[in-house]
Amino acid sequence: MQGNRNVMIVDDDAHVRIAVKTILSDAGFHVIAADSGSQCIELLKEGFSGVILLDIMMPGMDGWDTIRAILDNKLEQGVAIIMLTAKNVPDNKMIGLQEYVVDYITKPFDNEDLIEKTSFIMGYVNDQRNPGTAE
Repeated sequence: MQGNRNVMIVDDDAHVRIAVKTILSDAGFHVIAADSGSQCIELLKEGFSGVILLDIMMPGMDGWDTIRAILDNKLEQGVAIIMLTAKNVPDNKMIGLQEYVVDYITKPFDNEDLIEKTSFIMGYVNDQRNPGTAE
């Protein structure tokens, strides 16, 4: 696959960050980790583009608050957000934000499902960055 292979895992749980980084790095992705929504925003301001795997339930700035901050700072270009959730039911905070989330992965996740969904969404990100090009 050509193009961007950048993934950011945003989760307050170090075990989840390490697991995702290992799984996706082994699959050929360039993975960076953020332990909070505010660190995610800083990495976006520094120019990150790619797929963001964003935990919903984090202390302080949760996943939905992080999406609001991404939009408020106009940092949504060149990124696609996949929410990581332990919840099986929708959250009321998602109202008005669901259009910015391209997929959901429920924890605990299947490694192959994580790789497949990330690869699929990465293709979408690359198509958005390079409209009119075909491989």
